Amino acid sequence: MRLDAVITNYIAYRKTLGERFHTNAQILKSFIRFIGGEIEINDIRPDQVNPFLNGTGPITASWHVKFNALLGFYRYALSRGLVRTSPLPTTKPRRPQPFVPYIYRPEELQRLLNASLSYQKNRSIVEPHMVQTLLLLLYGTGLRLSEALCLNLADVNLKQAILTIRDTKFFTSRLVPINPLLNQKLLQYATLRHQAGHAQNDDAPFFVKRNGQRVSIWNMEQAFQRIRQRACVCRSDGARYQPRLHDLRHTFAVHRLTSWYQEGKDVQRLLPQLSTYLGHRHLAATSVYLTMTPELLAQAAQRFEHYALKGGLR
Repeated sequence: MRLDAVITNYIAYRKTLGERFHTNAQILKSFIRFIGGEIEINDIRPDQVNPFLNGTGPITASWHVKFNALLGFYRYALSRGLVRTSPLPTTKPRRPQPFVPYIYRPEELQRLLNASLSYQKNRSIVEPHMVQTLLLLLYGTGLRLSEALCLNLADVNLKQAILTIRDTKFFTSRLVPINPLLNQKLLQYATLRHQAGHAQNDDAPFFVKRNGQRVSIWNMEQAFQRIRQRACVCRSDGARYQPRLHDLRHTFAVHRLTSWYQEGKDVQRLLPQLSTYLGHRHLAATSVYLTMTPELLAQAAQRFEHYALKGGLR
């Protein structure tokens, strides 16, 4: 059976299980292009698979992502008798150092917000006040960038200070309350948006470019890199990647956890609420966002010391 036919069937099968299966589907389609879709699946050899996995540069985390996508596919093919053996390597290279998100310090966040109003050398397709408002929203709520950019006017209830996040990563929707200061900033942007003559119907995008069209992820990521450079926010730990827009979501989670410790809150009881707020189905997914910063470690140590001195330890 041809490789392209088997992969097409496999992708359809995974989607019938209720999975988005977007990333792995893209990897498998690139595997078709690399190997050739017309090849019989039983004819694929290890020396054809390895170059696809290895790429042209040093081994990175993408090797393991591609390997896992192919592993699921070949397990499917083996279970249905479509192949006799798997051409995947039996040994895997060591995983590279895990990615460490960047947690912005308060003064860095202020510099980013200031730079968002002054980073443009020439008139751009996005308004500076829109960019700043979006950055505030991402940090103030921990929304994914895609969730923020998908907001329509009907999803932003500024009277009740509630956002409706629809059809998220896991096909669910949720309500996200926002604090009064952030709500006031969104109200100011909504007023400027209206004065600029942009569409006011319920299904119109909330965040728009100068021409009234929805802002894309690419638009914001490109703008953020210029903002970050202007604000002189960069890593000093030798990592080859620089702070990202998505790190605002990590920063939101860490700062929220730190503030709970400082306020003496029951953090274990509140963690499920944070998980729900972030749109996670499982608490384990939230742990990815809880990077142990010096501030967070200090607060946790103080909580432990307080508990020990009260006689909680035996």
